Amino acid sequence: MTEQILKDRVGIVTGASRGIGRAIVKELARAGAKVAFSYAKSEEDARSLLLEVQDLGTQALSFKGDVRDYGLCREFVEQVKSYYGGLDFLVNNAGVKKDNAFMLMTEEEWQEVIDINLTGYFNMARSCIVTFLKQKSGNIVNISSISGISGIAKQVNYSAAKAGVIGLTKALARETAPYNIRVNCVAPGFTETDMLGSLKEDLKDKYRQEVPLGRFGEPSEVAKTVLFLLSERSNYITGQVIKVDGGLHTGS
Repeated sequence: MTEQILKDRVGIVTGASRGIGRAIVKELARAGAKVAFSYAKSEEDARSLLLEVQDLGTQALSFKGDVRDYGLCREFVEQVKSYYGGLDFLVNNAGVKKDNAFMLMTEEEWQEVIDINLTGYFNMARSCIVTFLKQKSGNIVNISSISGISGIAKQVNYSAAKAGVIGLTKALARETAPYNIRVNCVAPGFTETDMLGSLKEDLKDKYRQEVPLGRFGEPSEVAKTVLFLLSERSNYITGQVIKVDGGLHTGS
């Protein structure tokens, strides 16, 4: 059983109805946090996650909305503060992939990925930051990707967005550290999610062979890293990029 290291802490996780986001919500709930999460499409997935969190003995709140809409992001944050009476952390996780060869990539494929995977992070962080500054405490964990560190062919839009998330993390960490606000980034490698599952088997075998640990990661392994960064056990860590990639990228 997970130790209650976030007992009664209040936080938001975006893009949480499936995959890594869903695993993060459940891991934080096991640690005693009161979690609100956003989702873009499946109400059925959101409802089932609410039930799973309740079974873990804590509270949850769901919000259907698009992180590209700054007004909706602010509304979400205000609802969370009103419902729970405060806000302690944000996990920016909402994301989308629109892979294509660069010469074939459309303006729409570029813009949608940038708007959700980068501007959406700004919208949510900006919606939370005044609260964090006023209370002189807060914690933000941004989910990036190894793609944003080393780049992946046919993912120019995704790699650019995820690299931008890393820059956002480092700059915001420096700016807000005097106010006791920590901002860190988790960069997963190949992880067993729907995104990975959509790849052809021969391509998955190729990627698996490139991982020094010889396997893909589990969403729960990313979630445990996020939990650590949100806990007091990481109080002296800010502005960092933590790679959860099985040793795939060992450079800086």
